[in-house]
Amino acid sequence: MPSMIQDLLNPRNLPDPTKKVDLVQTHISWVFMAESFVYKIKKPVNFGFLDFSTLTKRKHYCQKEIELNTRLCDDIYIGLLNVTYDGKRFRLEAHPSAEVMDYAVKMRRIPEGGLMKNLFREGKLTSLHMERLADVLADFHARTERSPEIDVFGRPERFKINTDENFAQVESYVGLSIDKSVLNTIKTWTETFYERRGEIFFQRITDGKVCDGHGDLHMEHICFEGGKISIFDCIEFNDRFRYADQVADISFLIMDLEFRGGRDYARTLWQRYKQSAREGDVEDLLTFYKVYRAFVRGKVNSFQLDDPNMGAREKEEALRLAKEYFALALRYIKESGTRG
Repeated sequence: MPSMIQDLLNPRNLPDPTKKVDLVQTHISWVFMAESFVYKIKKPVNFGFLDFSTLTKRKHYCQKEIELNTRLCDDIYIGLLNVTYDGKRFRLEAHPSAEVMDYAVKMRRIPEGGLMKNLFREGKLTSLHMERLADVLADFHARTERSPEIDVFGRPERFKINTDENFAQVESYVGLSIDKSVLNTIKTWTETFYERRGEIFFQRITDGKVCDGHGDLHMEHICFEGGKISIFDCIEFNDRFRYADQVADISFLIMDLEFRGGRDYARTLWQRYKQSAREGDVEDLLTFYKVYRAFVRGKVNSFQLDDPNMGAREKEEALRLAKEYFALALRYIKESGTRG
């Protein structure tokens, strides 16, 4: 939708005053970054695990995104906007004056300096940040929704749907972003873990550790703003990616820190979280979920190689990242010293 993108990069077509608009793309969204606000439009894609293929579905998931994210940030998500077209130009409007072509989520733009990834890059992240964040996550996991329906997603045969799907979706990238031998090693190790450690999944259900989590917990989705911690951009498009063991939830952030070279921060976060969440010895389970999370990131970056809206330079960077994430998944397996 080049015409829509071009029009919405023009400040006069946005509902709030701004002198500049930048576009950030993911494999599922166009994100228009204005000076004070951010407007996110879902791409009309269908990856199986995610289906934004119709206007009705995109509106539904925009509304769900706003609702779910208020759990961990109460002042970032503002509301739903209409993408309209009057025959001449696309615009973003709260109250449509022309045909509604799509929908956008409006958010307050958070200060870049407070983003966890930027604090880390600039050497400003501290162990105190990690301890406060661990406490926030432990509290969230303690109070978020639990139910017999959610517990089902903690069962090994149910979580295996996720890992099997990952392996199947990466097959087409063998020889491009992942070697066949690496894929086979990760697949075999994962299968062996289910076979040898299947009982741990059932014990976690019994212990009440399966919940409606965030699902996409990494440094780009966390902001330290004054004394407040905001965690945003949770998974809205597929419940089974949020319904999981709380260790699966925090494993993403631990993996992200380690991917960027922040192992000490990851260790501090994990030790404090274990204390606050009253976790026992679940190191093997953490490794299992870190392998899963690294593999998912490799998969997601691989998807970008087929995105017609991504430029050559963006695809080159996506390929580099995909290879590094798959390599990290393999490294976790080797460091664990187990066959699963």
